[in-house]
Amino acid sequence: MTLKIGKTNQIPAFLAMQVMQNAQHLEAAGQDIKHLEVGQPSTPPPAAVSRALTAALDHTAAHGYSVALGQPVLRQRIAAHYQDWYGLSPDWNHIAITPGSSLGFAISFLAAFDAGDHIAIATPGYPAYRNLMVALGLVPDLLPARADQHWMPDLDALESSGNLPDGILLASPANPTGVVMSDDDLQTVCGWCARHGVRLIMDEIYHGLTYGRRGSSALQFNQNAIIINSFSKYFCMTGWRLGWVIFPDDLVDNAEKISQNLFISASTINQYGAVAAFDCYAELDAHLPRYEENRDSLLRGLPSEFLGQHAPADGAFYLYADISAVSTDAVAFAQRLLNEAGVAVTPGVDFDRAEGVRYLRLSYAGSHATISTAIERINRWLPTAG
Repeated sequence: MTLKIGKTNQIPAFLAMQVMQNAQHLEAAGQDIKHLEVGQPSTPPPAAVSRALTAALDHTAAHGYSVALGQPVLRQRIAAHYQDWYGLSPDWNHIAITPGSSLGFAISFLAAFDAGDHIAIATPGYPAYRNLMVALGLVPDLLPARADQHWMPDLDALESSGNLPDGILLASPANPTGVVMSDDDLQTVCGWCARHGVRLIMDEIYHGLTYGRRGSSALQFNQNAIIINSFSKYFCMTGWRLGWVIFPDDLVDNAEKISQNLFISASTINQYGAVAAFDCYAELDAHLPRYEENRDSLLRGLPSEFLGQHAPADGAFYLYADISAVSTDAVAFAQRLLNEAGVAVTPGVDFDRAEGVRYLRLSYAGSHATISTAIERINRWLPTAG
């Protein structure tokens, strides 16, 4: 007898995580691996965050359930963060704390859309957007955002197609390209969505990781947008699995009911620790010069045939390299680079199923030593890779 299996078994694997798993297997067998495959800061959270978490261990309330949308003290501090960085005053009652931003996306999709609805997403883009949508019965509409378009999707082409989506999901800074939308571009997108009645979901989890001025939030230009952020990247708290969403007024009740039923609440004790993160801007900003130097080291140290027509890398901590001069099979190329040179990178097909076969994503969130050694290994191995 064959038992039913859900259609979600057709969802592609998240290749960055699979590469990390393969790399860990090699490490367990004694091989030294330099990790450029996942977007994970090599530095721990600020010491004040760890102290706040430790102090919370002594409080009974920190060990129980939180309310579904999260501890008021953290939601209020996030609202203050928007005043600190953007001069905005969101209602803290509209802020939801989620188990990582991934659950934030799922709640947002469920709260705002129904099965069969279409959501436009830029490609290349974060693969979990697409995979989560498919798992929830939504239809991802892929918007090309490639090198000849300056890595930005063309909303005019979307409009001229005559098939407007129900929603559009964009990211700035973007993964994997590092594109940072200008205020003008962000305002244009927000205005376009408002005119056409299209719900905007904005991924801002790499805010704080820009090389120059801080980016603006879409909340400045569109009060009906869903804003998603995370403690993982700028705050160096990937394993804490905490994110947040700012919902517009018409979605708060939906989001709360979904959260109650889906996960009850995010980790209460982690929420108490996370409050302290917003007192550590200076310490966290001090990581930016290292990321920028790591990026510049990759651009200086890797050969042109490995970099090709790479994306701009103006934000986040990724270099999206065009390897078409040396390979048109990024999956096989990345596997050989891992096995033979001990450098873990993510194939571009994770982010772009059509053209990603010509690209690799390299994370430069690690230490200077990791990046330097990875460059040496790639340069030594590349002549033998043909």
